[in-house]
Amino acid sequence: MKVLKLLFTCAFVCWIGLPVLAQGSHATQVAEMRKLDFLVGEWKGAGWIEMGPGQRHDFIGVERVQRKLGGGVLLVEGLHKSKLPGKDEEVVVHNALAVLSFDEQAKLYRFRANLLDGRYTDAEAKVLSPGVMQWGFKSPNGPAIRFTISLTDKGEWHEVGELSMDGKNWRQFFEMKLQRQA
Repeated sequence: MKVLKLLFTCAFVCWIGLPVLAQGSHATQVAEMRKLDFLVGEWKGAGWIEMGPGQRHDFIGVERVQRKLGGGVLLVEGLHKSKLPGKDEEVVVHNALAVLSFDEQAKLYRFRANLLDGRYTDAEAKVLSPGVMQWGFKSPNGPAIRFTISLTDKGEWHEVGELSMDGKNWRQFFEMKLQRQA
């Protein structure tokens, strides 16, 4: 009976422990995620987005970035609103929630974003230099899209969105500048 209990305990520990070991160390994840600390905080500001040729909309936006799971991931929440033409009413033009993490085995950052309308994307992200991150994806049957976020000399979040049909020539469709609130 004791042998059976010992075997069961060993099997249970292995069953629980092996997936954890396969995922890599939390310390490595946290160290890699610290490269993105410049994003952490609450940010507010303005920008514009082009929803099609000649359909440019100005907006006011808020981005909240929080460390989660002991610093192993960042939770990014964006809410951007625009006034309807000729009215005082504001409408949501962009609402997203993303999880940014480091995949130790693949040696890359993953950016998983969900939109208010139910769409989502799994994208790769890169730290291009201190204070600069880029993430992007290829949309199905459409353009490649990339966003570059950089911290300016004034400490502002400056983000540019671009698209490309061939992966070589890029056209800007989005830009915003945000100031840190907290």
